[in-house]
Amino acid sequence: MRLLVTGGMGFIGSNFIRHMLTSYEDINITNLDRLSYGSNPANLHDIENTPHYDFIRGNICDDAVSKLMRDAEAVINFAAETHVDRSISDPKAFHESNTAGVLNLLEACRLHDLRYLQVSTDEVYGSAPSDHAFVEHDMLDPSSPYSASKGAADLFVNAYRKTYGLNTFVTRCTNNFGPYQFPEKFIPKAIIRASLGLPIPIYGSGHQVRDWIHVGDHCEALDLVLRHGKPGEIYNIAGGNQLENIRVVELVLHIMNKPQSLIQRVEDRPGHDFRYSLDTSKITRELDWKPKRSFEEALRETVEWYLKNQSWWRPIADERVLSATPWKEKW
Repeated sequence: MRLLVTGGMGFIGSNFIRHMLTSYEDINITNLDRLSYGSNPANLHDIENTPHYDFIRGNICDDAVSKLMRDAEAVINFAAETHVDRSISDPKAFHESNTAGVLNLLEACRLHDLRYLQVSTDEVYGSAPSDHAFVEHDMLDPSSPYSASKGAADLFVNAYRKTYGLNTFVTRCTNNFGPYQFPEKFIPKAIIRASLGLPIPIYGSGHQVRDWIHVGDHCEALDLVLRHGKPGEIYNIAGGNQLENIRVVELVLHIMNKPQSLIQRVEDRPGHDFRYSLDTSKITRELDWKPKRSFEEALRETVEWYLKNQSWWRPIADERVLSATPWKEKW
């Protein structure tokens, strides 16, 4: 398979590239990434000279992406601005990357008749009622500029399938965690701040519920969708680990043998969804997928990774990245 991966220097993208290169011999990957703040060449430093892998610095919004698709069979798009708090401070950047960039990729895929997989998010559904897990045909109801930009991209993917017959897939996944995740995200920020003896901020009550999945399980699901998914379909992906935010921080502190007194409640961010929940029966039924890793075991491994790899996160974990209220920062 000849695969163009966009945003492959980011957290999930780099883990996906690593998964594909170690799982298959008959694969060639071109990684297109503009190396913005969330991208890090160190994520793939150990495989940069691997046969069948090439890196090209570039932006999915540029017309030049079409040339990269001439030798590809499929495109999987990870390229996105992903931090909700940043989207509150600077929504325009999210529209440009997450929506306009996807439209540019779709148009190039149409010209070259390629398969296209859009890596989306559970946040496009909005906040889930306490008695409901979202299924793939539920209405989109995004709450933040980030989720609105991702939802708009999903609708463009659907439109290109209906209008042009493009061979597309959309996946919507719950919260990821694992190695190489940018330090501004919830779990790495908790680990890093705790390791530095800093208070760990919890928005509002801390009772917001998220479903957590290890990035390795997510990558395996994406691999299945790309190879065996039904064209035109949407697949929910989740770890089945629904936990309140405060409970996740408590577990991190327990693993690190740090005092619970480090937990510090701060002002809640605007438009904060209370609960996310996905029904994954479709991907289980059609592709026989289910997560392999237990949450607590994977969380312990993640904590250990960040503690052992301080040389990776220290150059990028500045005061703003580790901010207790990042939506108030000027990005």
